Amino acid sequence: MKLDATTCGAQINNGQRKWMQKSFATAAVISACALPSLNAHAGATISFGDDKSISVGFGMRTSFTSTEDAAPNGTSRSENFSLDSARIFLSGSLNKYIKGMFNTEKSIAGQGFQVIDANVQFDLMPEFNIWVGRFLSPSDRANLAGPYYSLGGGYWSGIASRYGYNGGYIGRDDGVAAVGSLFDGKISYSGGAFEGNTEFQIAPVTVGVRKGSDDLMYAGRLQLDLWDAEPGYYGTGNYLGGKDILAVGVAGRTQGGGSVSATKTGDYNSYSVDFLLEKKDIGPGAVSVEAAYYNYDTDNVFLSEQGNAWSAGAGYIFNQPVGWGKVQPFVRYQEFDADNAVDTKKYDLGVAYIIDGYNAQVSAVYSNTETTKKSTVDAFNVALQVQF
Repeated sequence: MKLDATTCGAQINNGQRKWMQKSFATAAVISACALPSLNAHAGATISFGDDKSISVGFGMRTSFTSTEDAAPNGTSRSENFSLDSARIFLSGSLNKYIKGMFNTEKSIAGQGFQVIDANVQFDLMPEFNIWVGRFLSPSDRANLAGPYYSLGGGYWSGIASRYGYNGGYIGRDDGVAAVGSLFDGKISYSGGAFEGNTEFQIAPVTVGVRKGSDDLMYAGRLQLDLWDAEPGYYGTGNYLGGKDILAVGVAGRTQGGGSVSATKTGDYNSYSVDFLLEKKDIGPGAVSVEAAYYNYDTDNVFLSEQGNAWSAGAGYIFNQPVGWGKVQPFVRYQEFDADNAVDTKKYDLGVAYIIDGYNAQVSAVYSNTETTKKSTVDAFNVALQVQF
């Protein structure tokens, strides 16, 4: 049965026998009425002729989190609702060779929006494109996928994948990069030069007391896809059973004078290796396995941000829908062994309910975090993600 506004209104007005019956019926029908919107593909495109267009989209992630010993009294669980992310997506095409992107994110304080992506892409050929402006600099898969396109979703990559803490706002930076793919997309590369003026610097640096060089940050990534090819520069952390993937990627960053404290300046270097395997038709669904290794070097300026890190995850999405969507249980492990003798480990066990790919999904995750010299902390998070 197709549900429109008239049908939904009629259904809501039925069932007057008891207040409780009416409440449950109303909630159910309202949810059904919302379903067509959830199934819409993210973004709408307006065409102005040959190769001229503008696309507009909106995305949001909201969640409820209960965390052990995080209440103001230090002993009770905290229970908080949060608007984790709210974004407006804009993109356009001037012609077949020149395209652009303008994306915003709610400010950290939650008031207003801040520009995270503003760039022009010169789409010369599949083998060679040029990006100019503000965007994610080359890095690991988890950072390029971001909170909207990862296994289980969310800002989970803050322990092992630490690129979001440097190189600009939410990992973005101002610069220029060459991006391309070779051999029918089986080999992809990206590399460029960026401002990199927020690598690892404390507050006094931002008010003009920085000493030393003003070098650019250079970043690059090379990826090999042995099965299906992966298009695009901003990546996907999981294909939800849509592709057979066997991929290995390496990435690196370097900046002279990129580590700056109030008393010391040093170089910043990092590199990572990441792996993703996804295979369709394994039993009643598709299996995915991911892993990554990271090395961070701040020239001994910030020992808390220097060291080795690892991450690993696995998921399984069932082909048979349950109600509106498909079920995908997953597990994940992260560890960062910092040179200040603090070791942080995090374990995640969760399940995602995939309604419309990454356009509409709900996830529930139990997390346990262990930190050297600190007590273990557990948390439970339920999140809703919607993109139009």
